[in-house]
Amino acid sequence: MARPRKPLLSRDRIVEAASALVDAEGLGAVSTRRLAAELGVSGPSLYNHFRNKDEILDAVADAVSAQVDLTMFEESDSRDWRAALHDWAVSYRAALTEHPHIVPVLARGPGRRPAGLRVADAVFGSMVRAGWPPAQATYIGALMRYFITGSALGSFARGFVDDETAYDPADYPHLGQAHLLAGRGGQIDDGAFETGLRALVDGLSVQYEQLAPGTTLRRPPNRP
Repeated sequence: MARPRKPLLSRDRIVEAASALVDAEGLGAVSTRRLAAELGVSGPSLYNHFRNKDEILDAVADAVSAQVDLTMFEESDSRDWRAALHDWAVSYRAALTEHPHIVPVLARGPGRRPAGLRVADAVFGSMVRAGWPPAQATYIGALMRYFITGSALGSFARGFVDDETAYDPADYPHLGQAHLLAGRGGQIDDGAFETGLRALVDGLSVQYEQLAPGTTLRRPPNRP
């Protein structure tokens, strides 16, 4: 009986294996040797698809970007720019929190990654279409990336230990309940993200109301 053939090596198989390694063990776990062993192939065969480890990690990051919902930026979508920006940010953060170890790669920007560039193009195009000057639309895209990727890099709540004795009221009079935060990590981190996101969108709405057609943002009057 003929031996079953191994699945042909492909970019998708390599990215899938690399993504699993990153999710389980972090960026440091990825090497061409390790990936080749996981895939049951020789190391050099990976170079038929990727030149080096950095290209593989770029592809993993782009696969995460491809999970982000962009339908709210389509011209046929009825949401205004505020709702679109909010809903996109929620979708983007959800994708990142599923794959937190790849966030440092994503935080560097899209570079040449196709899915990442589609995200940037959709956000910028939607903001310009809504009436934002191109420079301000660029700032908004940058601002949102800072906020979303920053929120996914770590947990505020889980930065505290579950040990009441660690927060002596004599030293930290306002942290008497801090040992409870780690146990409520999801609720606190989600609430913090939503609070910050709404504050950002509300602040942008105020700036938007100051726009004059065909001009940059109006500056507030000088104060003595």
